[in-house]
Amino acid sequence: METMAVSTTSRSSSSSSSSKWLVSLKELKKVSLVAAPMVAVTVLQYLLQVVSIMMVGHLGQLSLSAASIASSFTSVTGFSLLFGMAGGLETLCGQAYGAEQYHKLATYTYTAIASMTLICFPISILWLFLTDKLLILTGQDHSVSKLARSYSICLIPNLFSYAILQALIRYFQAQSLITPLLFSSLATLCIHIPLCWALVFRSGLGTIGAALAVSLSYWVYVVLLGVYMARSAECMRTRCKFVFKDVLLAAGEFLRFAAPSAVMTCLEWWSYEVLILLSGLLPSPKVETSVLSICFTITYLHYFIPYGFGATVSTRVSNELGAGNPRAAKMAVGAILVLAIIELVVVIVPLVLCRRFLGYAFSSDKEIVKKVADMAPFICASVVMDTLQTVLSGVVRGIGWQNLGAYVNLGAYYLVGTPVAVVLAFVVHIGGKGLLIGLASGSFVQATMFAFRIALTDWQQQASKARERIFHGGDDA
Repeated sequence: METMAVSTTSRSSSSSSSSKWLVSLKELKKVSLVAAPMVAVTVLQYLLQVVSIMMVGHLGQLSLSAASIASSFTSVTGFSLLFGMAGGLETLCGQAYGAEQYHKLATYTYTAIASMTLICFPISILWLFLTDKLLILTGQDHSVSKLARSYSICLIPNLFSYAILQALIRYFQAQSLITPLLFSSLATLCIHIPLCWALVFRSGLGTIGAALAVSLSYWVYVVLLGVYMARSAECMRTRCKFVFKDVLLAAGEFLRFAAPSAVMTCLEWWSYEVLILLSGLLPSPKVETSVLSICFTITYLHYFIPYGFGATVSTRVSNELGAGNPRAAKMAVGAILVLAIIELVVVIVPLVLCRRFLGYAFSSDKEIVKKVADMAPFICASVVMDTLQTVLSGVVRGIGWQNLGAYVNLGAYYLVGTPVAVVLAFVVHIGGKGLLIGLASGSFVQATMFAFRIALTDWQQQASKARERIFHGGDDA
């Protein structure tokens, strides 16, 4: 009898273990099916900017410099803020969808659009009247600054479309409706390429034509998603009429998440710009800036993959917490981390093996190629840390910890990352390597703090808070 009991217990344990593996594999498959197209969506959106810069590059050095500087300026002063604010919807829309409060998705989306559109007006005034003055103050050439101002002004319509677009993307993302995002972004890119060519080269508008093409293309993107939202049967449960009273009542709740989410995003984005500016103060600034720009280009191109993973886990975690399924939310985190680690191995190995030739993809200068090869270990470290922090940031947004994220990013990048970069670059005198190490150290601190907090999470408590928030408008915690 005792032997039979042991045998039964063993079979039960084996069955339970097998069941857990099956559930884990199902979750891994689920996040993979969402993450892969989400990565493609982010890449296609980025290509809109790349195509414009590439075409402007054929107009000459002045045009390329002005467009590049204007893109950086508008990103720092406007687009990063709107992108960050939209992160508040990842909590609210995701948890509302999980809780089956479908009508709230549209209400939150309308609220975000209204709030972010209002933010666009002061940003527009800044771009209209102060762009060239601020650029000249930072030491930019007068002619470049004047042309950059014109480029920025032509991006003002894009600012408003971007605000609407980011809200719509989070609306679809919360429902895991990635296919319409994928096809609409692909269609927009297909329209943008000939449109940009026509406005830059055929119309005689030149640099200004590229900015106008970006603005027009983003409005095409907004219209495509708006029509799909209004007409598709997939959105039938989650669309509702615009009710001013409901939007006004939801504004406070949205801003409680949107404001710290914007701070969280801006602090991270701005740290890159600070390091690029610092590279111009190094000995041999042209070489150092070129090498660092190549390193940042590589890490930025890779960033779209972990961002897709982060958006996916944000959706899965918020959906499951809203539905009151804490175990499933925890499992989603584990699944996406497994996926991220596999992806890191796939990326890091070729980077290490091809480090001596990597620089030739960007420059034929042998000095720059050699320096890029020397930077390869630091590029790999930056890629690893960036992947982990981006994925864990998605978990933070899914739970609704944007306040925590803002404080962590402030400490990680401005109390650790930037000071370490300055000391290594200008005191220890290891140049661009020091700046890249500083950036990686900031990402390491950010990822470590998020990892500890997530590891100590009471998922049942977070599920209860999410449902309290959605059903009764409870405060974030």
